[in-house]
Amino acid sequence: MEKNSKIVVFGASGLVGSAIVRKLLEKGYENVIGTYFSKPPTTYHLPPITYYQIDLTDQQSVAEFFEKYHPAYIFLAAAKVGGIWANNVYRADFIYQNLQIQNNIIHNSYIYGVKKLLFLGSTCIYPRNCPQPIKEEYLLTDELEYTNEPYAIAKIAGIKMCESYNIQYGTNFLSVMPTNLYGYNDNFDLEKSHVLPALLRKMCLAAAIERGDWEFIRNDINLNPIEGINGEAQRESIVNILDKYGVRKKTNGVQVEIWGTGNPRREFLWVDDMADACVFIMQEVDFNDIVNMIEEKENINSSCSPYSLSLRTKQIRNTHINIGIGKDIPIKDLAYLIKDITGFRGEIYFNSSKPDGTPRKVIDVSRLHSLGWSHKVELKEGLRELLLWYKQKVCS
Repeated sequence: MEKNSKIVVFGASGLVGSAIVRKLLEKGYENVIGTYFSKPPTTYHLPPITYYQIDLTDQQSVAEFFEKYHPAYIFLAAAKVGGIWANNVYRADFIYQNLQIQNNIIHNSYIYGVKKLLFLGSTCIYPRNCPQPIKEEYLLTDELEYTNEPYAIAKIAGIKMCESYNIQYGTNFLSVMPTNLYGYNDNFDLEKSHVLPALLRKMCLAAAIERGDWEFIRNDINLNPIEGINGEAQRESIVNILDKYGVRKKTNGVQVEIWGTGNPRREFLWVDDMADACVFIMQEVDFNDIVNMIEEKENINSSCSPYSLSLRTKQIRNTHINIGIGKDIPIKDLAYLIKDITGFRGEIYFNSSKPDGTPRKVIDVSRLHSLGWSHKVELKEGLRELLLWYKQKVCS
């Protein structure tokens, strides 16, 4: 990528997209455009670029955007995302909206001659009972986790779409599968958030209840209302809605409820590390490099250009790249780590009647390491940084 190339980050207001924008600006890219679907919270202090509001599920709107701006490079970070509850309840929304977004952007990238596209997926694409650590070639080798199956199928379709356009049309569309991410601009909506930001927020609220800090609690719920309840509501209404979402004032203290047994293991990557990996891949890696890397590993002697891929007899698949740290932690240990960092002193209750999700998910990052990139921020350091950021947002 040239420093003045027109770069579009689709989904630039979210956790992933805003981190990619920050990294691009940090590295001196001067012509970055971002898109968002709904206006982000004003407290999110997004990087200073030009932003456009667009419904990426609308085919005509996306085509008009490409016709007007003709981007040279694209980061496809836009997606409908959520935690285990949202994925399981809004199954139709997750598969439909994500397929629409991907189809519209990837196809128009081909039509308008985009030089390179980076499609961001998720490690939920892998089978539920996958060998650990998870290698890229384990894709589609067994059944998916049921609770996030629609989202996973959409992301798998995006990988295959990129591969197929590369093979048939000679495009240079790459796919990366980040592990669980956390960081600035995370989603703290208790109805839809992932496990780490949900735990952090719950324990911040629980600690505030312990110290009787209702100003913090009201500010928090004003920032992120819960089922329409905000900080202006009566105290009883706030207590009731927090109780519903597992933050409970009991006779002997405060309790935080967590779904599941706490035994599943998860891997977590600081989102700015992920953004650094994405920009590195866009700068240094082409689709052909990945194909040749796979073939060298399989002891196949060949060298090809993307334009000759469609003529090959060897099957080309699993060209996506895992992005992570290659280490995981039980949810139970994560909960107690967050408890310690937030200063919450009460009880953690693991509700084993609720679903656990995938038992374990840690990815193999040897392909990424062989390309020359590895993570920098460890979990405890990242959690402290995220807690500081979140408290500043609540108190500002």
